[in-house]
Amino acid sequence: MNKKTAAPVTVIGLGLMGQALAGAFLKAGHPTTVWNRTASKAGRLVAEGARLAPTVGEALKAGSLTVICVTDYQAMHELLGAGDIELDGTTLINLTSGDSAQAREAAQWAEQRGAHYLDGAIMAIPPAIGTAEAVILNSGPQPDFEAQESTLEALGTVTYLGADHGLASLYDVAGLAMMWSVLNAWLQGTALLRTAGVDAATYAPFARQIAAGVAEWLPGYAEQIDSGSFPAEVSALETEARAMAHLIEESETLGVNAELPKLIKAMADRSIAAGHGGEQYPVLIGEFVKPRDT
Repeated sequence: MNKKTAAPVTVIGLGLMGQALAGAFLKAGHPTTVWNRTASKAGRLVAEGARLAPTVGEALKAGSLTVICVTDYQAMHELLGAGDIELDGTTLINLTSGDSAQAREAAQWAEQRGAHYLDGAIMAIPPAIGTAEAVILNSGPQPDFEAQESTLEALGTVTYLGADHGLASLYDVAGLAMMWSVLNAWLQGTALLRTAGVDAATYAPFARQIAAGVAEWLPGYAEQIDSGSFPAEVSALETEARAMAHLIEESETLGVNAELPKLIKAMADRSIAAGHGGEQYPVLIGEFVKPRDT
């Protein structure tokens, strides 16, 4: 992209991720202004062509888009809420980690001050920023997103989720739930196989095959959840519960921690007790959507 035509951007917050974001904009040819409480963190970026703004207010004025990536939402409010900060007409995309309620509150706060506000989440590590592997989730008014989409593409694969500002945060934690669940299941299996002298590297290809196979079930299972009908086309939940009991027994016999399978079996047992034993596994959604009694 030609620097003469590329939109100017501002990046506020220069932790490892903020530096990666600013670096990606620079590489894509965007005139890039940066600001950080500790100005020394901007040294490398300035050497690469970024402009270091002396104040947050000056940084906001420099870019047609301001990307915020700071410690938390409180830090964002402290930085942008000062009396001398002018937000009217500014376009903000907040890539700070937080929850959906904070995102919606921040959107209302920013819009009351005349700003166009998008909330986002980064599904990537800093070295991946600027590549297709970096997924940048966005939520907020679609016209505001479309106006900035071509600029944001410098960061990676840009995805628009919808008008609800909380969606990016929700997708973020839903993605983390998937990641940790897959990894925890793999660790459980690795612990079991190590008792027989099978190392993690030997087990990993088989585990990957299983994970990929299970992923293929998701669209069909999603249809069951969305329709509220769970016919046992493959296996009934009560059959799955017997397999869970076998996993627990094998783990305990081998001296492997069984807390994780016990937790899942307890949820299955509650669903079976409620009369769902003859239905298919996605019927467990009923246990996930309600808080556990305390």
